[in-house]
Amino acid sequence: MEKEKPIGVFDSGIGGLTVVKRISSILPTENIVYFGDTARVPYGSKSNATVVDYSLQDAGFLMSKNVKVIVVACNTASSVALDELRRNFHVPVIGMIEPGASFALQNSATGKIGVIGTNTTINNHAYSKAIHRLNPDVEVFEKACPLFVPLAEEGWIDRKATYLIAEEYLSELKQAEIDTLVLGCTHYPILYKVIQEVMGPNVKLIDSGIAAASVVKSELERIGFCTNSYSNGLQDFYVSDIPQKFKEIAELFMGRELQYIKRIDPENLTMLKPEQK
Repeated sequence: MEKEKPIGVFDSGIGGLTVVKRISSILPTENIVYFGDTARVPYGSKSNATVVDYSLQDAGFLMSKNVKVIVVACNTASSVALDELRRNFHVPVIGMIEPGASFALQNSATGKIGVIGTNTTINNHAYSKAIHRLNPDVEVFEKACPLFVPLAEEGWIDRKATYLIAEEYLSELKQAEIDTLVLGCTHYPILYKVIQEVMGPNVKLIDSGIAAASVVKSELERIGFCTNSYSNGLQDFYVSDIPQKFKEIAELFMGRELQYIKRIDPENLTMLKPEQK
């Protein structure tokens, strides 16, 4: 029965769908339950304590859906809440930081790696610490790009304003002559085309969702929890608010129609938070 439980994924908004897409591409027969905390997005501008609190609530909701693993598809939450989540829940908890850091090192030829993310992720130096734990000799250049989240949420993936903001944010990293850039927020792959054009073809963009999906697969294989099903897995989507453009943008990115998106009252989430250990 454990094998047939779904994979749980949570994020502060729509960005985590990039991770759902990556997971379903390499584990097509697995069921997935996704929760996007769209009523309280973005997490990147919140205090660490608030992000931990929200993350415990989000994970508690996923556990109420009987998931077998929790994927923290939010770099901000991964940077500050992972240890607390692992202390409070008995299932494997997989974040974005370590997989993305490892993948960046594998792809960098010059040892000059850039990282973009929310204010919280960058201020906590989450990626630079993880990268330097693996290889202390590389150079890491970090830049907070907080406006990328609302641009992605609005679906502004090909607007002049988006290019101008990207040029402003990324100019320092271009001057640093990095060869690899970690998209340290799961919203950012939605703006992949813009970021790649601004950085140029010689810079490799690292989607931490791809790296994390690979870790999910490896972990399920390690603990023997891969599904026995041969049919395509089911995907359930829950959000704490349904913005007007959410379904439209989600379907644009996922490449298919989403039949059911269910709303969960944020006040109900507080009841699902575990008691602090």
